[in-house]
Amino acid sequence: MNDTPESSGNATVDDEAAKERKKRYKQSLNLPKTAFPMKANLRQTEPQSQARWEESDLYQRVLEARADAEPYVFHDGPPYANGSIHVGHLLNKTLKDLVVRSRLLLGQRCAYVPGWDCHGLPIEHRVLSGLVESGKIEKLKSLDEDTRRMAVRRECHAYASKYQAIQASEMKRLLTLADYDHPYLTMTPDYEAATLEVFAELIEQGIVYRDLKPVHWSIANETALAEAELEYRDRTDPSIFVWFDAADPQRVAATFGAELGEGDLASLAFMIWTTTPWTLPANLLIAVHEDFEYSLVRVGDARARRVGVVATELVERVAREAGVEVGETYGKVRGAALAGLGYRHPFRDDGPEGSWRVVLTDYVTLEDGTGLVHTAPGHGAEDYATGQREELPVYCPVLGDGTYDDSVPDWLRGVSIWDANETIVERLRTDGALFHHAPYPHSYPHDWRSKTPVIFRCTEQWFFAVDRPLRRDGRSLREVALEAARERIRFVPEWGQKRLAGMIESRPDWCISRQRAWGLPIPAFRRPDGSVFLTAASVRAVAQVFAAAGSDAWFTQEPQALLAGYDAAADPQAPERLGDEIAAGRLEKLYDIFDVWFESGSSWNAVMRQRDLGFPCDLYLEGSDQHRGWFQSSLLPALGVTGSAPYRTLLTHGFIVDKEGRKMSKSLGNTLEVSDLLRDFGADVCRWWVSSLAYENDIKVDRDFFELAGEGYRKVRNTLRFLLSNLHDFDPAAGAPAPDPHSLDAWALERASELRDAVAAAYERFDFRQAHLLLFGFCNDTLSSVYLDAVKDRLYCDRPDSARRRVTQGVLFTIADLLCSALAPIVPHTADEAWRALHGLGTDPGTGASTGGESAASDTVHLHVLPEIETNADSGWSAVLAIHDDVDRALESAKSEGIDNPLDAGLRLPDPDGALAAFEAELPDLFGVSRVELTSGGGVEVVDLRGEPRCERSWRRDGTVRRREDGGWLSDRDAEAVGLS
Repeated sequence: MNDTPESSGNATVDDEAAKERKKRYKQSLNLPKTAFPMKANLRQTEPQSQARWEESDLYQRVLEARADAEPYVFHDGPPYANGSIHVGHLLNKTLKDLVVRSRLLLGQRCAYVPGWDCHGLPIEHRVLSGLVESGKIEKLKSLDEDTRRMAVRRECHAYASKYQAIQASEMKRLLTLADYDHPYLTMTPDYEAATLEVFAELIEQGIVYRDLKPVHWSIANETALAEAELEYRDRTDPSIFVWFDAADPQRVAATFGAELGEGDLASLAFMIWTTTPWTLPANLLIAVHEDFEYSLVRVGDARARRVGVVATELVERVAREAGVEVGETYGKVRGAALAGLGYRHPFRDDGPEGSWRVVLTDYVTLEDGTGLVHTAPGHGAEDYATGQREELPVYCPVLGDGTYDDSVPDWLRGVSIWDANETIVERLRTDGALFHHAPYPHSYPHDWRSKTPVIFRCTEQWFFAVDRPLRRDGRSLREVALEAARERIRFVPEWGQKRLAGMIESRPDWCISRQRAWGLPIPAFRRPDGSVFLTAASVRAVAQVFAAAGSDAWFTQEPQALLAGYDAAADPQAPERLGDEIAAGRLEKLYDIFDVWFESGSSWNAVMRQRDLGFPCDLYLEGSDQHRGWFQSSLLPALGVTGSAPYRTLLTHGFIVDKEGRKMSKSLGNTLEVSDLLRDFGADVCRWWVSSLAYENDIKVDRDFFELAGEGYRKVRNTLRFLLSNLHDFDPAAGAPAPDPHSLDAWALERASELRDAVAAAYERFDFRQAHLLLFGFCNDTLSSVYLDAVKDRLYCDRPDSARRRVTQGVLFTIADLLCSALAPIVPHTADEAWRALHGLGTDPGTGASTGGESAASDTVHLHVLPEIETNADSGWSAVLAIHDDVDRALESAKSEGIDNPLDAGLRLPDPDGALAAFEAELPDLFGVSRVELTSGGGVEVVDLRGEPRCERSWRRDGTVRRREDGGWLSDRDAEAVGLS
């Protein structure tokens, strides 16, 4: 009988001695030990890191550490200072921080100044609502213009300041790294003055003008709006087909070559279609297309048949929609033949000279309606252009509050246009001018703030022309912007190029003026003769005042003081006698303010150039809606002033939607509060989630997704913890021998080096998801499933100071150091926590004192760049790993024979060409078995070793296990580790 323990073939003589021996063997193991906790407790520990970074002025120290490095110029698009941050901010700000931290990690100098958009309607709307609720609004209305506006502005300034501070605190809690001590705010004097400098340059380029034109108008807020301030919502309006009686029926009939009786002549009319009955009082023309065919046709039911002009292609559709029959067709002509024919307005008889006639345009279509377009030049861009071409005055009878003025029939005066829709329809019905009426659901532009429908309304506004030639080179702003979008700007993702170029191609002139109080005033003055005065030189003079006193000076100072630095005699653009008018105090201030998009769009000058941070920028990063917003409002002024785009690369991300793909909305109850996410998961888990996203498209979000992100985070954290726990007795200053090229350690270093380069490349191209996957895969697969599992035995069971164990520890240290650095952009707290533990810069659990010397409190992974890794692994490792799957299958199959523990097994591996021989010593650890034998042929074979002695310390059956002098059964390696022969 073999002399072996009974449980594995060995007999135990003395139970007490065996227990003591087992205890002694266990105590001799190098068991893991670390202060780096398994439970992250991010809610408590992240603020501690944040406080330590702030106290040590980490942002400035990071920049100082890279003072001589290549700059990477990244600019923050300003969020609106209105309310707490939401999940969209979480996405946007984390992505931006990933850019900043990854560029710093790659050794570049990436300064980052956070900004806030502080002026504008949303804040003013909130403030005024509060004043109404408090009853203070009536008192405000009794004040003079300047005093009233200043009162509102003071409230708005306080509101914006409050939420800027709140948002800054919330963004810091996201662990973002930025110059929060010196942010930019669009309401500060220096920023306002720099914005006026941009405006002055654009005036010099000859593209600023003031005109009476139709613009998107918010009735609720009584101001013009830009395209970027619109959102489209479903709305139902009246769809009406209306008869406009012919002014000269005989002439119309003759045009069609028709002979009509008196009754038919009396009923002859042009049929128009509209979904805005409220614009009919402003009708001046009917537009037709010169190439379309039009019919003179009888339509209607027995009660009301009329002879009318309708596009031939639409006759049947119109009759079918109205539920009537089509009668006799009296003639057909091309639209060109109808030009100049007159008609009578259905309820007005006092139009301007030249109105109420048929004209030709190319925007008429046959998609809807009748092919005859009701044209009101005061209420539409195309209508306006047609009216200008036909030399008609601009007529807009709608006031800023959406009611009619006194120029309309008395039954409409003072009536809201929305109420007028029904009134006008009933009037047309009563007068016999209504052919058909039906509800018309459609998508319609709304004011993004008040959520109310907007209208086109002609008002005097300031504009940037996109098609006028710039004085610099004779090219238009549209031309240079399209060239930049198509040839000079890189887009991530690439589809952004077509989106931006398409919007530039079709955009109208930019209406830059608003009729509100809270904003940067457009520094224009009205002269005694009613003309408006504004030049580049006068704007620069006012800019100097604003730089010193802020834009409130416009409301607290008189024109003479505002223009104190202006010399009319030295300004070639100044009109005659202007100097005398200024001196005599005869100028009046105008009160238009700038579109906030122009203010935020001037940040490339007010921040990047004024603070000498770099221009043009390497990157702008925002949501995809900013192709029509900040990306465009930055591009056009920068091109106008400098000839260069303000950015080299545009990166866009999608919108946050719920897991069903719906927009996040409090009314739907599908929102997630950022404060709740930070409380329940911590910033690092939230950032880990962001880094996992394919951010190019809309992003679905649900609380469950953060739970899943937490699981992935814990896997990475536990990997770090394993690395740290096996380095408790390792001195990095003493170093470790270089691994043998045929060792598992050399292979692991090679994989780590590949990871380092792949992660760096992913960060470089903003592929944060790929970096996330690489890091998680390395922790989960390369380390946990292969390397760490393979080296556990030597880490736990080798003599503590054995060369083999020290080599492995050296590799673990290198890998841990790399992982902390590579993870730092994504999970900055956890990476720093692990890095400080790795470098002995933690705190003593008992005293709370720093354990790493004087620099311990301030040193951090974020001051360091991504480390390089030297490798020497033999190329034959690929052949070794290639058989891993075959071995796993064989061991799995051996379980059916009772070999459940791989350490109870050996392997015979075919190695006909000797490719595995150099790695033979590492193969048992790699495959988790007790020993491996190489053969010249055959397949993978599992050898049952259960009949052989097992080491009581490591459980291995490696062929060297024998009874030792203490009575225990140990392998040679384990006997040496416990000091036995």
